Amino acid sequence: MLSFIFRRLVAGIFLVFAVSVVAFFLLYAGGGDIARRILGQNATEETVALKAQQLGLDQPLITQFWNWISHAVTGDFGVSWFSSQPVTTSLSSRLAVTLTLVIGTTIVAAIVSVILGVLAARRGGWIDAVVQFVAVIGFAIPGFLIALYLVLWFAVGLGWFKATGFIPITTSFTGWLSSITLPIAALSLSAIAAVAQQIRGSVSDALSRDYVRTLRARGLGMNRVVYRHVLRNAGGPALAVLAVQFVGLLGGAVVIEQVFALPGIGQLTVSATSSGDIPVVMGVVVATAIIVVIVNLLIDLAQAALNPKVRLS
Repeated sequence: MLSFIFRRLVAGIFLVFAVSVVAFFLLYAGGGDIARRILGQNATEETVALKAQQLGLDQPLITQFWNWISHAVTGDFGVSWFSSQPVTTSLSSRLAVTLTLVIGTTIVAAIVSVILGVLAARRGGWIDAVVQFVAVIGFAIPGFLIALYLVLWFAVGLGWFKATGFIPITTSFTGWLSSITLPIAALSLSAIAAVAQQIRGSVSDALSRDYVRTLRARGLGMNRVVYRHVLRNAGGPALAVLAVQFVGLLGGAVVIEQVFALPGIGQLTVSATSSGDIPVVMGVVVATAIIVVIVNLLIDLAQAALNPKVRLS
């Protein structure tokens, strides 16, 4: 187990490094006259040259990368070119919002998907038809459109939840719940559509296996067979889909955070990209890559814990 975790962590470090290299050279090589973009078209050539020198942009690209990576490994991703705020400070203050949104969505999607998937596989009939319909709706309707409808109905119309903004849980639990419920609901539908379909198919396949008939012949109740044995076998593929959904949710959160005016990574990414604040963009890229590596490792460990037949190798 420890050997597997060590190998995955080493592979993850190489992955983060590779992502950093590609992102850095794409951003800086394709950035054009960065100093001119920062100062504007009215700046003189001398001012632009001085700004480029201050930012180190007059040095060779490989030297710029070495300077960046040598500081990044110590946790120093530089400062924003526009606000002069350290990138790590910008990320830490916003990462909590995005992770709250994405982790909350993943938990909701996992619970609802297991319920819907098992019900559809066991009951069939109209319940299966409803689950299939919900899956199609979840795939077909974009998350931002669902978000807009939720805001109009439950925030503006009924006034049950906050329409925009985020309240930390340390400030007010009910306020936090009110500010995060609609964004999680908007992101959850597509994730539920994918995971519920996977669980439905896996459970249906497992229910037709011989060991299920053997367990039933020994007198075990159907609920015990399903929740103690069938779900263990069906859980592996569902966890893999859930991991893919988690990574996708990080991208989907960009749009949802804009709709609900949540101060998360997505909003920071949009503003940094549109303004050409490359140090902030690099910080977001590296943080996202690290999160993906950690999630994949946790999913592998969860699969091994769920099903002892899974061998970590």
